[in-house]
Amino acid sequence: VILAIGHSARDTFELLQRKNIFLEPKPFSVGARIEHKQTAVDESLYGDHAGNPLLPKGEYQLSWRDKNGRGVYTFCMCPGGFVVPAASSSRQVVVNGMSPSNRGSRWANSGMVVEIRPEDYSELMKHEEMAVSKDSPLALMAFQERLEELCWLNGGMKQTAPAQRMVDFVNKKNSFDLPESSYTPGLLASPLHFWMPEFVTGRLREGFRHFGKVSRGFLTNDAVMIGVETRTSSPVRILRDKESYQHITLKGLFPCGEGAGYAGGIVSAAIDGERCAEGVAGYLSLV
Repeated sequence: VILAIGHSARDTFELLQRKNIFLEPKPFSVGARIEHKQTAVDESLYGDHAGNPLLPKGEYQLSWRDKNGRGVYTFCMCPGGFVVPAASSSRQVVVNGMSPSNRGSRWANSGMVVEIRPEDYSELMKHEEMAVSKDSPLALMAFQERLEELCWLNGGMKQTAPAQRMVDFVNKKNSFDLPESSYTPGLLASPLHFWMPEFVTGRLREGFRHFGKVSRGFLTNDAVMIGVETRTSSPVRILRDKESYQHITLKGLFPCGEGAGYAGGIVSAAIDGERCAEGVAGYLSLV
């Protein structure tokens, strides 16, 4: 069996845990979607040449590490794109981004996320009643679920997304109005700096200040933060042998790709699929 599940296959992770199939929590990243006007990104990148039809839509890719070595970075930047709902169950608000092939919308968006590690779960437990212990292999998945539920609660308990202007977020101020957005279900002004965990928002604020210095026009109150971006990669890893690609205790089971914790996107998942297929061929030759 090649188990090539997606990174949001929570029911499968829970089934594997009940069946005592070894899992472990895996670091991943959470944050928000940042949406600018596409013209602002073009002007930042191209200057006086912005608007030239021969130039592609402007894109950016930013990363930084704080004093503790934690990453803050952009993820899945979508020029001329849309922010879209991506929840997979009830009582969740999750956002993602996409670009049509013509890059034709008036907006540009990108995930802006911070690295989360297993030890961060203990920080959340100080403020929240969590369903699993910090020692559970599903601890980070529970953290992910709780953050998405908080987003749902602060978004009006529907698919309206809580949002805040970027400079207001950095200055811990409420946004009393919001710019026009590509997010079709609509936005609701909300103090993300207040209800998101401080170990997430504090790093985001530091990252925004740094990016504002190195990228002209990035840190602006015309840009809006839309919560929350949590599905960057799997918060769980299904353990496998490095040589055979089989699960460490269950022979014939090949955990594969992003949901299994061995890829972070389309291309890396495809490459891991090739590796697992080669592992299966080697296993069958020995049977």
